[in-house]
Amino acid sequence: MDLKQLEYFVRVAELGSFTRASIVLDIAQPALSRQVRLLELEFEQTLLLRNGRGVTTTDTGKLLLEYGRGILYQAERLREELGRARGALVGHVALGMPPGLLKILSVPILREFKVRLPAAKLAIREGLTTSLQEALISGRLDLALLYNASSSPDVDLQPLLDEEMFLVSRQDDDKIPARVLMRDLPNYPLIVPSRPNAIRMLIEGGLANFGLRPSIALEIDGVTTILDLVAEGFGHAVLSRNAVANLAGKQVFRLSPIVDPVLYGKLSLALNSHRQVTATQRALIEIVQKVVADRLARPAASA
Repeated sequence: MDLKQLEYFVRVAELGSFTRASIVLDIAQPALSRQVRLLELEFEQTLLLRNGRGVTTTDTGKLLLEYGRGILYQAERLREELGRARGALVGHVALGMPPGLLKILSVPILREFKVRLPAAKLAIREGLTTSLQEALISGRLDLALLYNASSSPDVDLQPLLDEEMFLVSRQDDDKIPARVLMRDLPNYPLIVPSRPNAIRMLIEGGLANFGLRPSIALEIDGVTTILDLVAEGFGHAVLSRNAVANLAGKQVFRLSPIVDPVLYGKLSLALNSHRQVTATQRALIEIVQKVVADRLARPAASA
């Protein structure tokens, strides 16, 4: 058995599918199946039960999965310690974040990462909360910044920030009040992302408390495009001040706080609950926490 075979088995077992694991691992499915089969032959045990819907672990497979995760973690720790012996942490870390935060946070995070961890590598990937959470669970990401993430046994959430949300309108729209009551939000045609986008679910959840539903003018999956359409008078948006400030370009908008109650988007740092955190990942967590505190406002309330 080698570490690569063990990693292949762990990914297949976690994802419950050779097809999904081959995509994550970037290996041809026949080659992946062959390596896992060699592992079964070496142990003289059936580790996975194949069926039409994917694979499930046998009792022996569950045991190997438990120990395999620990072995892979220790191997990563060894690589880090050997790097530390040379005077620097090493390793590869993948961080995911939503589009609205990418422009604000990616450069300062990368700059700080390069200073603190010059021998390590950082990949930053963009995506919506639901896709980032799926990538975190599947192992394609090590950490992710998520808005209004739903609780899950597979994901540990660390609250970082509560961002106040505003009704965003054309600058010359004089009919918009300085403050918009939550129960009055259906009076404004909204340009929103499609479900299950975190902002869309936040709006619908807030109005559901009043037995109301939003008035949807358009569904657009892209904050920059949403702002362009607001500027052209196609409707209004619900966004944070940071999102507008960093994605609006030269356009100017009217921002009205949503009150009674105030609508907050909750930003959390998410980790896979089934994997131990390496020293390199822990250093990145500290960097992300610092950059979010420096660049954004209003610390999150403790859960």
